Amino acid sequence: MSLLQDLSWRYATKKMNGQVVPEDKVDYILEAARLGPTSSGIQPFRILVIKDAALKAKIQPIAYNQEQITSASHLLVFAAFDEYTKERVDAPFAQQEQERGLPAGFADEYKNNLFKSYSSQTKDQNFQHAARQAYIALGLVLAAAAEQKVDATPMEGFVNADLDQLLELDKLGLKSVLIVPLGYRDAENDWYVNFKKVRTSKDEFIINL
Repeated sequence: MSLLQDLSWRYATKKMNGQVVPEDKVDYILEAARLGPTSSGIQPFRILVIKDAALKAKIQPIAYNQEQITSASHLLVFAAFDEYTKERVDAPFAQQEQERGLPAGFADEYKNNLFKSYSSQTKDQNFQHAARQAYIALGLVLAAAAEQKVDATPMEGFVNADLDQLLELDKLGLKSVLIVPLGYRDAENDWYVNFKKVRTSKDEFIINL
């Protein structure tokens, strides 16, 4: 099946049936996110994978009691760096030099200019930039999940500060951005499952200049 067919199959699942997604499929979906592009290759976010039913139950009221939180097999939490520090900028470049066999300091000029740019911004501006990188990975997660015939519903409908506190994300230097339940649709009870997929027409969506 082609990617376009996979994307036509997927929808924002409203009811999941509680069936467990095999770990190899979850790993595949997460690997798609890990391999995705980010600005300067820094990957300024992390994905928390929650399987524990009790923890999902605590998250559900934070997410306005959306039932996919607890009926999903896995709950992914995308959390971005709360700011860019020198250590966080240095680390990926050091890894690149090591794994590519480059001399130490090969990218110092670029790296130092990059950190200078980040340090001229506010902490919130840095977080917002990091959060946008997480959305690139979200697109790949949704595509990979559709390819694996796993339902995935992206959600911004939750109280970020409360989720951050529950998961103690401040200890990791992270702040939540979005959550994605993974599971399988309850086709008999999801009122949304048979709706036609509706999108802006190609002629209106694509602007050729």
